[in-house]
Amino acid sequence: MKTAVAFAVCACVVILVSAAAEQQKSKNCNEVRTAYSSKGFNINDVPNKGVHGAHLKVCPQGFSCCTLEMEEKLSQQSHTDLKAPVSQLSSSLQSTFTQRHQHFDQFFKELLNNAEKSLHDMFVRTYGVMYVKNAELFKHFFHELRRYYASGGASVHLDGMLSDFWAELLERMFRLVNVQYEFSDAYMECVSRHTEQLKPFGDVPRKLRLQLTRAFVAARTFTLGLALIPDVVSKVSTVSASPSCVRAAMKMLYCPYCSGQVALKPCKNYCLNVMRGCLANQADLDTEWNNFLDAMLSLAERLEGPFNFESVMDPIDVKISDAIMNMQENSMQVSQKVFQGCGQPKPMFRSKRSTKDSGFPGRFRPYSPDARPTTAAGTNMDRLVTDVKKKLKHAKKFWSTLPDTVCVGDRVAQADECWNGTAKSRYESVVMGSGLANQVSNPHVEVDITKPDIVIRKQIAVLKEMTSWLKAAHSGNDITFDNEEDGSGEESGSGCDSPSCKIDTDIYFPTPTPFKPRMVHEDKSSSGVRLSPSSLALALAGLALALLAPRAR
Repeated sequence: MKTAVAFAVCACVVILVSAAAEQQKSKNCNEVRTAYSSKGFNINDVPNKGVHGAHLKVCPQGFSCCTLEMEEKLSQQSHTDLKAPVSQLSSSLQSTFTQRHQHFDQFFKELLNNAEKSLHDMFVRTYGVMYVKNAELFKHFFHELRRYYASGGASVHLDGMLSDFWAELLERMFRLVNVQYEFSDAYMECVSRHTEQLKPFGDVPRKLRLQLTRAFVAARTFTLGLALIPDVVSKVSTVSASPSCVRAAMKMLYCPYCSGQVALKPCKNYCLNVMRGCLANQADLDTEWNNFLDAMLSLAERLEGPFNFESVMDPIDVKISDAIMNMQENSMQVSQKVFQGCGQPKPMFRSKRSTKDSGFPGRFRPYSPDARPTTAAGTNMDRLVTDVKKKLKHAKKFWSTLPDTVCVGDRVAQADECWNGTAKSRYESVVMGSGLANQVSNPHVEVDITKPDIVIRKQIAVLKEMTSWLKAAHSGNDITFDNEEDGSGEESGSGCDSPSCKIDTDIYFPTPTPFKPRMVHEDKSSSGVRLSPSSLALALAGLALALLAPRAR
């Protein structure tokens, strides 16, 4: 019994001594003076001993180490301290996607440059001066692809540009395989109008149209999406804290100073309620933000697969050459269809023909893979997409989880050893949900849920629009501009729906009976050479591949 009494007495003494020590510490403001001056404020603002806090507007008005002037300065500091972790997180997100946008943009542009260089080198080697004379056709082709990538359908109608390219290529080749005839501009316009019906290049134009359109729409829209992320983050970061938010931050961060407990951290749930009240508008961005990121991830999958920009651009020189070879093999049939549809052309006098235009150095010989340019930007599509997908996934729920990201580590304290807004004790209030609508009963921050922030609302609208562009690009559509012709929003790469594609080919170009080249006998006294039908066909084939002779306008 005596032992128990002695223990109780000792315990009481310890408690009284501890309480006295705390009281003495609170009366002595030395720790507050040190902490206050470390923030860059004048140490002389702090009283040597505690005073009654009746003058204070935010912190508890009992015994205090704060004056009104100190409270005002610490209130300004709390505003800065509130913004710091949010700005740090936002800046990191901005930097991440600014870099990814630069990587993708550089990659796509270098792929275009490499593809043009590869075609140029191959054609110079194979066709020599004949290609050089007509290289502007291909140079213009790549120039238009670059313009589309940079400015979209508002500057270049991709389908129209590709149709013009094949029509021009047909016109030049048609003149070469029929050098014995003279063609007027009107006649060649007749030929050009029916390029798709003639199909002189086989199925290559249709397939290349599908591949190019889908790949370019996907690549361009994806880079627009990457560029949008840092822009949205930057604009949202400009939203300032409300007076009620600053007041709540001051009470959470610096009122412990006034009570002399400079090392005391806010309770975690207390911090969450303050931050969710302060960032209520930003949290409302989350739904559209996540929808946008899902659309980006979905389009990224396309870039890895059927809409892979790299797999389309790298072999484009070979594909165009395949088309030329198709024309070579079918030149006689194509010519017969044209003659039946557009009329028999006038023969050209022998003196008008140029022997320079009929020569050709040899058949198409593609480069080996080792001779191709190095991979653009020192990487490849798979690596870029794999990396950016990780970043996109990590960015999901960024805005709604900002309070949880801020209220961690040494910024908060656990259990009962924390500041609850009035004292060092357990925090009892219920934690509010995220978003504006959930702040009606926030115990610390007054939020007017009827007045959403204008900047945030505008960014929500921007994200919605970009999401619709991304979803359209996922299907091969470019809706980043209004179709000036009919506004139909036709799916890019879905095939030709123009009236000219629906006209029965036989109306203009009935299929003739197979054309049989006749035997050609030359005077044996001159050469003694007899040309067989196959020899004649090969001769015409050589002329066909000399596509690059100047147009005889």
